[in-house]
Amino acid sequence: MFQDREDAARQLADKLKGRELYDPLVLAIPRGGVATGVVLARELDAELDVVLSRKLRHPWQPELALGAVSESGHMVLNPNCSEEGGFSDEYLHEERRRQLDEISRRSKLFRAVRPQASITGRSVIVTDDGIATGATMLAALQSLKEQHPREVIVAVPVASPDRLIEVRRWCDDVVCLLSPPSFWAVGQFYRDFSPVEDSEVVEFLRAETHTADEKSRR
Repeated sequence: MFQDREDAARQLADKLKGRELYDPLVLAIPRGGVATGVVLARELDAELDVVLSRKLRHPWQPELALGAVSESGHMVLNPNCSEEGGFSDEYLHEERRRQLDEISRRSKLFRAVRPQASITGRSVIVTDDGIATGATMLAALQSLKEQHPREVIVAVPVASPDRLIEVRRWCDDVVCLLSPPSFWAVGQFYRDFSPVEDSEVVEFLRAETHTADEKSRR
């Protein structure tokens, strides 16, 4: 059990310290992943930014992910989504559009305080507070490959074992603290798994931008 996202991120950072990283950049998946990412960035003396991807929801069970879509529009479907049934191609098209609209809204909100970081040639650490279906992580990773990072490392406190196998195919390395066979939800491994709001993400990004500006002036 982790006490909260900050506790999990500190433990994760301990596994990454001492590793040779080139101009490191932590990319966090909002919103919970940003609470993890801000600690990782500080502990590793790395830059912090967000990578935007969104779950595609089942029409009758919104908590069930059919897949995910990235900011670039790339869509990833979960292998078993066709078995779930109850949705049409038209629904999937509309749900993709809805989530792209939400990504656009968040992008405008977050980029107002944190311009998008350059990725090319850098050691990129992609993080979230955990991986369940892996859809949002996979969508993010596939979009990042197009931007030519030096290396991509996925760093998460906890993940579903079977989805971690697929995630490894799309990155150079994975650092994961827990991957238990009894996995059913990310929140089961946190004592405090309180929701993270957009306003908190904005404050995290604003604080990190201020810190980066202070360093550049030294």
